Amino acid sequence: MAKRIGRAFDLGPMPYGRSMQTVDEQIVRAPVATIFELARQVEDWPRYLPHYRYVRFRTRRSDGGGLVEMSANRPFQVKTPRGRLRVNWRTWWLSEMAVDEKRPSIRFRHVGGITKEMDVEWSFSPTSDGTHVRIVHLWDGPRRFHRIGGLAARYLIGPVFIHGIASRTLAGLAAVAEREAGNQQQ
Repeated sequence: MAKRIGRAFDLGPMPYGRSMQTVDEQIVRAPVATIFELARQVEDWPRYLPHYRYVRFRTRRSDGGGLVEMSANRPFQVKTPRGRLRVNWRTWWLSEMAVDEKRPSIRFRHVGGITKEMDVEWSFSPTSDGTHVRIVHLWDGPRRFHRIGGLAARYLIGPVFIHGIASRTLAGLAAVAEREAGNQQQ
C-alpha cells in the first residue's frame, strides 16, 4: 500500500490545442456518485476490466490521487492462414492523478512511458438518463520522435491505442456502475 503524502497534484486546466485529441464518451445509466467512485478507485480497475494488467499507487495524495503506475493490454486480431489470432499488445505508463470531488473530475498527466506529457480528463455530468462520462486525451506525441511524433500521436497512437483502451475502460466501468445502480433500485 502506498503511503499518503502531501497535497493533491495541481494539474491545471486541460491544454487544448495539442496535436492529438481523442474523446470517448458515454451515457451511463447510473448516478454520478456511482460511476465517479468506480472511476476514481483506479487500483480496483483490474478486478472489473480484463484488459488491465495492473494498477499500483507509488504514492498517494490527500485527494485520493497520487503517482499511479498502470499497465493494460490493447487487444488485436491478426488474420492468419489458419484463422484469426488474438494478440495483446502490452502498454505501460506512469501518471500523476488528481481527483476533484466538487466538479467532479479526475485528471491525469502521464510522466512516464511512451505517452509521457499526455493530459487526460474524466468528467461526469448528470443527465435525465444517468451520467454523461467524457474522457479526453490530449498529447503532442513522443518528444524523442519530434519530427513525426505529432503524426504518430494523431494517426496511430491516439485512435488505435488510446481510444482502444479508453473505450474498453469506459464501457467496462459503465457496465459495473449500471449493475450496481440496478441492484440499489431492487
